[in-house]
Amino acid sequence: MQSLQLSLNDIINGRFESNPVDDYFAASTSFTFIDLFAGIGGFRIALDEVGGKCLGFSEVDKHCIATYLGNFGDKEESSLGDITKIDRLPHVDLIVGGVPCQSWSVAGKMLGFDDPRGMLWHDCIRLVESSKPRVFIFENVKGLYDQRNRQNLEYILQRFRDIGYMVEAGLLNSYDFGVPQIRSRVFIVGFRKDLGRNFELFSFPKGSAVHENLAKYLDGVENREITRKKFSPHDLFGEYVPKARNAFQKEDELNDFFVMCDTRNGHTTIHSWELIDTTKRQKEIMLTILKNRRRKTYGDKDGNPLSYENLREILPDLQQKELDELVDLKLLRITNDKYEFANSKNSAGIGGVYRMYLPHSKIFSTLTATGTKDVIVTDYINTESSPTEYKDEFIDKIVRKRKFRPLTVAETQRIQGFPESFVPHIDEIISKKQFGNAVSPPVIKALALSIIKTGVFV
Repeated sequence: MQSLQLSLNDIINGRFESNPVDDYFAASTSFTFIDLFAGIGGFRIALDEVGGKCLGFSEVDKHCIATYLGNFGDKEESSLGDITKIDRLPHVDLIVGGVPCQSWSVAGKMLGFDDPRGMLWHDCIRLVESSKPRVFIFENVKGLYDQRNRQNLEYILQRFRDIGYMVEAGLLNSYDFGVPQIRSRVFIVGFRKDLGRNFELFSFPKGSAVHENLAKYLDGVENREITRKKFSPHDLFGEYVPKARNAFQKEDELNDFFVMCDTRNGHTTIHSWELIDTTKRQKEIMLTILKNRRRKTYGDKDGNPLSYENLREILPDLQQKELDELVDLKLLRITNDKYEFANSKNSAGIGGVYRMYLPHSKIFSTLTATGTKDVIVTDYINTESSPTEYKDEFIDKIVRKRKFRPLTVAETQRIQGFPESFVPHIDEIISKKQFGNAVSPPVIKALALSIIKTGVFV
């Protein structure tokens, strides 16, 4: 193959097609690595594929260890145990690890170094200093990149510089590497200072994945191509387009998902009063509360309970018995003599369901260790209808006929980017938690190839 006769500089400088470059380096490069905070092996899958040889892994969760050993055929002796009790690592070319993220997560308390899990960074730095690998990669949640944690991130980077490494931090989103979920993670990559030339050649991969329909990842759901109708933003959103839209929502197309939620509104938002037998008047009262509950006149909360007197100011003909009926229907509840939605928590959804993704969606929710109330829809509806017809058909055809379900373990595995050959934990709850905690192997593979292409392991 003539292109394989190009010099290393030619390949590094891009005078080679992208896929053959990846194949060339994966086939011709070998390196050793240690897998810290290994979980179930998201790093391991990718690194094995591009020429890596694992000399040991560290993990403390017994279920993760069982899954890891079962998939990679390692002997139990390869388990290095608790990172805090490791004095020294074998000398390797690369150290990797997904450092426990709760300390920096914006969904958590963001305790940082005040959380024992945040202190594990000190063990990472200690072991890198003693082992002196050519390169390291550490992964963490996007929250560490957040402005509120920026000082902590800079501290971590400086500590690595102090022990003799050139470092760079960057955000990579699994969605950009063919994984159907918005999953941004911060990666810290360091090259030993004597490998400065290689570090200068390094850059984080950009990713440009073409996405498939969600149905491709699902069992028993037809993968059907659909025709999309274009709309004006006004027809979909009204007077103004909300700023707080999800990254995968378009201004001129119907959403590929529906949300079960009483506290927001939109062309694919389904409210509890639309799912039971309610009168036109009852719907009017509920929508009135929805439109006015966030007004600062009634309080500083994102959604304020409203008194009967408040509501009479907006609906002068409102009767007390009408509110009592809505309480009896469990659509409203009384809090300190004021009325608020019974389903008042966004992420709680309605009836245990929050987001519902149609089979032609290009994305699913970010998988997490704590699970999700989001489901996949197993049938299609007309995507060329009006927004009102679209919603009505969804309620009648999908919700009422219960043509939706949670992801299976196998589907969770695919949506996280794990290969079909991977054998998950036998317990469904445990396996879903493990996949929710894992890194996406396609992201690690792309990042590893970016490092390999610098020639650092040659």
